[in-house]
Amino acid sequence: MAPKRKSNLLKDKPRTACGIFGVFDNPNASVLTYYGLHSLQHRGQEAAGIVSCEFKEAKNRFHFNVVKGMGLVTDVFRDYSILKDQLNGNSAIGHTRYSTTGSANNEKNIQPLIVNYRNGNLAVAHNGNLTNFRTIRKELQDEGTIFQTTSDTELLLHLIARSKQKSQIHQIIEAIDKVDGAFSFVILTDTMLIAARDVYGFRPLVLGKKDGSYVVASETCAFDIIDAVYIRDVEPGEILVIDKNSEGKQQIISHRISKKVDKPHHCIFEYIYFSRPDSFVFGESVDKIRRKLGKSLAQESPVIPDKDEKTIVISVPDSSNTAALGYVTESIKQGINTKLELGLIRNHYVGRTFIQPEQGQREMKVKTKFNTVKGVLKGKKLVVVDDSIVRGTTSKMLVKLLREAEPKEIHLRISSPPIVNSCYYGMDFPNREELIAVKCDEDLEKIRQYLGVDSIHYLSPKKMLASVPNGEKKGYCTACFGGKYPAPIENVTDKNDLET
Repeated sequence: MAPKRKSNLLKDKPRTACGIFGVFDNPNASVLTYYGLHSLQHRGQEAAGIVSCEFKEAKNRFHFNVVKGMGLVTDVFRDYSILKDQLNGNSAIGHTRYSTTGSANNEKNIQPLIVNYRNGNLAVAHNGNLTNFRTIRKELQDEGTIFQTTSDTELLLHLIARSKQKSQIHQIIEAIDKVDGAFSFVILTDTMLIAARDVYGFRPLVLGKKDGSYVVASETCAFDIIDAVYIRDVEPGEILVIDKNSEGKQQIISHRISKKVDKPHHCIFEYIYFSRPDSFVFGESVDKIRRKLGKSLAQESPVIPDKDEKTIVISVPDSSNTAALGYVTESIKQGINTKLELGLIRNHYVGRTFIQPEQGQREMKVKTKFNTVKGVLKGKKLVVVDDSIVRGTTSKMLVKLLREAEPKEIHLRISSPPIVNSCYYGMDFPNREELIAVKCDEDLEKIRQYLGVDSIHYLSPKKMLASVPNGEKKGYCTACFGGKYPAPIENVTDKNDLET
């Protein structure tokens, strides 16, 4: 059984699986991958790794170099010599990780995962969660397969290695056809870079070009830092093979996964929380959509100031900043005297670990991360805009911290609906019974009392879908908000309990 993850009250938010990046046939492959991962750091802070492919002329063979470790990208790659001396080669893939299956503290789970088999070297990095993980793992174990990790990603390597197909690309296509759930893969071979996305398109994956070389990444912000040009999204159900033609020029060949679905189901939380606001995700501006979510929230639940006063709006930095801007814009449009203020200052230098306070002093964790601007808040009618609430532990302590600044009232506004279900597609939520909305029977009054605010409002599912592009037609996954699970999932009672 998997060890339970320690509760982290500073991260009472959904967390995504990871960020992935790849570059093909570029002399600065590992450097470009490093910077790409740096821009994707928000998608995972537990571990990072880079694998590069180098042709060794003296031995007349390809060789994979790998550097990976626990911590942030800057922790793992501390100086340039690591990239220059240890990660030689013209192609590379990278991964920055937050675990959703397998132990977070198992260094063997750090990606990219690599293997050498009959067709050469193979490395894979994965963003998402395979929902038939248990079934395939048991089948492989029964056939004698020995696993080195507890990560669902390792399944793909074994499926490729055991394939009876003759060509390597058909081995990879066959393996991808066998896995279900949410996945965006980057796969590196001796001669190819492959990008693949599940038929539902849960997780984002984009294609770009840098100095004549193709690059792929989880988000377009990873292209901006290296001055790469965005070409298009990897389509749901598409397998892109990037290699060289007979003339030595880069080419792309597109294959399709055999499974068919009526429409994609993009994870709507990519817009609400996960992705950086400066990215284009699923072909749309994240910043623009978050502003729309904030505007919709103001339309549903405005806060009217007292006579001759202003409603003060603050965000819970940083993920809610854009939604708060939208909330203020729409409030002013409605004729409500509203002002955006910096009422909470976030300490960006809090590390992943720090001295833990004694029992009964847990609010110190929030004070370590946030501080209030008391002069802005004192005596004011205050609207706090946040993107989501999971357990509610951090929100409760944050409200307590805000109360110390002596505002007149605190009104909490959430730019997404209540979270009522676990996710099996690459987001790390606690078990359903730990969710505040479930514990409070989805009763807003109970939630309000627990958090200690004067009022609370969540954006309605209908308004949320109206705020995203083609909400009904394009297709989004809203299972965590009470919608249907679009892809089949195995019968597990604890999605974090996947080790055997």
